[in-house]
Amino acid sequence: MGIDAGQLGATRVGTTLVAAFLASLVECVEALTVVLAVGSVRGWRSALAGCAAALSLLGAVVALLGPALVRIPLHLVQLAVGALILLFGLRWLRKAILRAAGLIPLHDEQATFAKNAAAMRGFAAGSGGWDKLAFAATFNITMLEGTEVVFIVIALGAGGLLLPAGLGAVAALLAVVALGFALHRPLARVPENTLKFIVGVLLSAFGTFWVGEGAGFLWPGSDLAIPCLMAAYLAIALCVVPGCRAQAGAARVEG
Repeated sequence: MGIDAGQLGATRVGTTLVAAFLASLVECVEALTVVLAVGSVRGWRSALAGCAAALSLLGAVVALLGPALVRIPLHLVQLAVGALILLFGLRWLRKAILRAAGLIPLHDEQATFAKNAAAMRGFAAGSGGWDKLAFAATFNITMLEGTEVVFIVIALGAGGLLLPAGLGAVAALLAVVALGFALHRPLARVPENTLKFIVGVLLSAFGTFWVGEGAGFLWPGSDLAIPCLMAAYLAIALCVVPGCRAQAGAARVEG
C-alpha cells in the first residue's frame, strides 16, 4: 500500500528533494565533463544526440519502475531501498572522507576533460556529418551516470516520494545543462568533494531512517529524526577526517 506524498511530513519531502538534487548534481557534472569533451572535439550534433537518447531511455525506465513500487508492502520497500540508499551514502561518504584527509586524490574535472578530449582526437571523424563514436561515447557516459541517478531517485521516491525525488533530479539536470551551455567547459569550480560529502551524509541518514522504519522501529520525533541522523553522521565524519589525515601523515613519515 503506497503513501500519498501530501500525507507525509514536510521534513521528509524537503530532505528527499534536496538529497535527490545534490546526488544527481554530482553525477550530472561528471557526465557533462565527458559530453563537453566529446562535443568540442568530435562535433555537437552526434554528441548531443547520444546524450538525448540515453536520457530518453532512462526516463522510460523511471516511468515504468516507479509506479510498480506502490504495489509492494511498505515495510519491505523501506527495508530494501533503505539498505540501498545506506550503501550508496556510506560509499560516497567514505570516499569524501578519504579525499578530505588526503589519502586519495581529489577528482579533477578539468583533467578529466583534457584526457577525454585527447582520446577523442585519436580517432578518425565520422562520415556524412554523423559520428558514431561521439554518439556512443556520450550515450554510454550518460547511461552510466544516469543509471546511478535513477537508482537514487527510485530509492528515495519509494513510499510516495517519487515526485519530490524526481523533481530534485530534474532540477539538477536542468541546472547542469544550463551551466554547460553557458560555460562550454567542465564545471571545475564546483566543489565536487564537498557535494559528495554532503550527499553521503544525506543518503546515509535517509537509509538509516528507512531501515529502522522497515524493521518496525519507532523513531523519536518521527520525521524529525532525519535531520538528527544527518547531524550525527556529519559529526562522526568530521571527527574521522583528522584521524585519517594524522594516520596518513604517520605512514608517510615511517615510509
